[in-house]
Formats: sequence, C-alpha cells, structure tokens
Amino acid sequence: MRRAVLSLSWLLLLAPVCLVASQAVAGPAAPAPIDTEVPRARLAGAGTFRYFGLQIYDAQFWVGPNGYRATAPRAERFALDLHYTRSLNGKKIATASTDEMKKLGLGTAVQHADWQARMEKIFPDVKEGTRITGIYLPDEGARFYRDGKPLGEIGDPAFGHAFFAIWLDPKTTGGALREALLADAGPQ
Repeated sequence: MRRAVLSLSWLLLLAPVCLVASQAVAGPAAPAPIDTEVPRARLAGAGTFRYFGLQIYDAQFWVGPNGYRATAPRAERFALDLHYTRSLNGKKIATASTDEMKKLGLGTAVQHADWQARMEKIFPDVKEGTRITGIYLPDEGARFYRDGKPLGEIGDPAFGHAFFAIWLDPKTTGGALREALLADAGPQ
C-alpha cells in the first residue's frame, strides 16, 4: 500500500512537468486568423527583415502538418505573418512587392500592373506594431489580414505564387530570412 501511495505521489508530482514539456514541444499557438485559415498550423520558422541595417519587420512562417515543400510550393496552405517595427506607406509596400516579383522573373508586365493596382487597394499604411498576415490559398491566390481583421483577397493563383516567392523562392534577395523561415518547414 505504501509503495502504491509513493508511486501515485511521484506521478502527481511529475504530471505538471510532463504537461509543460509537451506544451514546449508543441510550440506556440497560431494567432487568429492563422488558426482558422491553416488547419493544425505550427510555427515553421521566424526571422527579421532589415533594409540597410534598419529593422523593418519580424516575420513568422506558419505551415500545416504537411509542411512546406520547396519542390511543390503550391501544394498546401500556409501563412506569413509580418509584425512591422516602423511606419511604411501601403503603396510603397505594394511597389516593393512588385519589384521583388520582377527580380524573381515571375509574372508578365500586364500581370505586374494588375497586381500592383490590386495590392495598392488592399495594403494599408502600417506603423510600429501593425501585423499583416498573408494566407497562401493553393489554386486560388492570397488573402490578407491586418491585426486579425480581413483586408482583402487577390484571387489569382499566379499572384499567390509570385507574392510568397518574395520570401520563399531560392533566388529571393532575402536569403538569410528565407533560411530562418524554412528552418522547420518540413512535414511533421
């Protein structure tokens, strides 16, 4: 009887430790709207984007259980969450995005003009603390949120691929950030 009580006591003492350890392994919970847009989302990686040494935003890359595969980047939903650390004009964000897509050789001149106009309508001016979340929608395009509230959607699969390639394409100008975002992006 005494042995059973001691065993039960140890079990009760260790239960909180096991619970804390399992929560640490599971990682942080996905914020809204990622938790509803990407089923069973998990944080794959995070990093900081700097421009001429100035911190612009912190980025988090969220994937589902099948992860992100560079060999099949259009296969699964995922989310890119940007936490801005300074104020930026929405039109300038759209222009910089279009410029990066051009550098990657993605899209035509007609598509670039269309995407630019559509991004300018959706992308707001941001300030320190603003969170912009982009959801990749396979075979559909992309949906955007500001601080968890819907901004809009660009229903063009080519846009969705080109836009997220800014961060995920092997030829991106932000190679170190790409590496950080994809740190644990494989299937689980």
